[in-house]
Amino acid sequence: MDYKKLAYDLIPLVGGVQNISKLTHCATRLRFEFHDRSKVDAAAIEKTAGVISVVEKGGQFQVVVGNDVPVPYRALIDEMGGTATGGNTAQDTTPEKKPSIINRIVSVISTTFTPVIPALIGGGMIKAVLSILVLCGLSDSSSTYQILNFISDAAFYFMPVLLAYGAAIKFACNPVLAMTLACALLHPSWSGMVSAGEAVDFFSIPVRLVDYSYSVIPIILSIWIMSYVERLAEKYTPSIIKFFLKPLIILFISAPIALLIVGPFGAFLNTLIENAANAINATASWLLPMLMGALQPFLVLTGTAWAMTPIATVQISSLGYEIVNGPGMLASNIAQGGATLAVACKSKNHQLRQLAFSSGFTAVMGITEPCLYGVILKLKKPLIASMIGGGIGGIYAGLSGLVRYAFVSPGLAALPAFIGENPMNIVHAVITCVISFVAAFVATWIMGFDDPANEEDKAAPTAPVAPSQPKVQAEAAQAVAPLAGHAIPLEEVSDAVFSQKVMGDGLAIQPTEGKVYAPFDGEVASIFDTKHAIGLNADNGMEVLIHIGIDTVNLQDQYYEAHVKAGDRVHKGDLLISFDKDAIEQAGYETVTPVILTNTDDYSSIETVTGQDVKPGQTVLTVK
Repeated sequence: MDYKKLAYDLIPLVGGVQNISKLTHCATRLRFEFHDRSKVDAAAIEKTAGVISVVEKGGQFQVVVGNDVPVPYRALIDEMGGTATGGNTAQDTTPEKKPSIINRIVSVISTTFTPVIPALIGGGMIKAVLSILVLCGLSDSSSTYQILNFISDAAFYFMPVLLAYGAAIKFACNPVLAMTLACALLHPSWSGMVSAGEAVDFFSIPVRLVDYSYSVIPIILSIWIMSYVERLAEKYTPSIIKFFLKPLIILFISAPIALLIVGPFGAFLNTLIENAANAINATASWLLPMLMGALQPFLVLTGTAWAMTPIATVQISSLGYEIVNGPGMLASNIAQGGATLAVACKSKNHQLRQLAFSSGFTAVMGITEPCLYGVILKLKKPLIASMIGGGIGGIYAGLSGLVRYAFVSPGLAALPAFIGENPMNIVHAVITCVISFVAAFVATWIMGFDDPANEEDKAAPTAPVAPSQPKVQAEAAQAVAPLAGHAIPLEEVSDAVFSQKVMGDGLAIQPTEGKVYAPFDGEVASIFDTKHAIGLNADNGMEVLIHIGIDTVNLQDQYYEAHVKAGDRVHKGDLLISFDKDAIEQAGYETVTPVILTNTDDYSSIETVTGQDVKPGQTVLTVK
């Protein structure tokens, strides 16, 4: 394949180099951002020779090419004038299209909340466990209850501090100063002033008394303002005294602005949104859960599922439960699982059945991305069926008054999050699950879907082998685990390019430590500048790609260290790459590591070891 020619073939299909605003690449994909998306012919690109697939995700147009992606990338960069960031050239008079206000708001919410989600889920699950313990006889006046209660509540009470970190990442300012600003809003002295209720002023300017614990919007707006203050301080502070003068200016200006203007305005918006949600629920309790149950797949696909997160967290913080997000999501997640398991039961395609069974089970547990990208979106009719099931289940959830008491991904594994003051709430949650599952399963069975034929059914018949001919035993080749962790099927990876095995078969490992070792004797075929992926060619003929994390190319080699380079000879067990697992996860990225056999078509039999903990040196991949 001439990948340089591929680059030239892509140029007119993306609207010309003048339409490319930004170009990057990871281990397998060209990642485009465009001035005008309407100029891009996605269908033609997907049919272009050398293109494996096209994925639009996270605001990027991703063209999956394979291990040789640096070749077309360099060719495109040359055509763009040697820079990865395009722009309107003299020949390009088309003004750059800015994202819509809704897309910008969703982007802010997504980036801000992503690092916080593990803390919210952890606290939410402890609340769920605490509810079970109370049902089992634990007194709510005991010290054990009190300790577990404040542990579960910590992430919500100190929400502004956690959100300040994500907001600082989004607005490109100092995270520690941002968290310090949030701490000022939660300081005991300020809380004491709020509790006392007496008039407070700052240089004779009246200060509105607002309790910022549990709040969401005030800190996001405050960090947005702080980012501009930081830029001004960076620009105008003399270098010789910048070390101590810059943080002084940032906090001295930003904190009073937050307390005097931005914080009270944000608190007003918090209250307004909460009241609006309560008003809708009081008027038509079925409406929000029905819409969330039916439309959740599209919200996930477009990235707008984050839009409801602030409302849900505000309600849980102030009311102890939420009605906007959880009930509808429970119906949708179970419905997607039901539709996918119907595919598994009805399909005659061996690979599809296996994928549908595993991803369907994962969906009813609360994680829907594998089944959404791998099955129902691909087959289309099950997507409609899952929306029908989610909508019907959502109507029941709304009419029954179902609420979610803890911030978790709704599914069977998270049903304890629906245990609370109302003993019937968990009963309504179970009924919602049954209705959603049955409705989606039946709808999928009745509507049907285009069942792909098995590969052996599509193959042309061959002449039978004469009985006298001896059978040749295929030679086996093996690869050991390149890192320690829990091995899972490739279908469970949240990225569709890996889960659908676009790049090849293999497995994935949830790492427990940040070290990648050579899985066999061979040579380093390629290692990317971002150091998040490495390609290896084995002496036994295997070609393997090890991709550390999902979308971690965005980290730009931060938290990664390579110990080898392209062309190096390696032996099984040699250290290849070190990475800071905790830092990557705190930045909001998954560290699950797909191990892909990129020359899958060369083998007739591929066996992987999954569903168990593995360690370097243990055989996990055998081919013939």
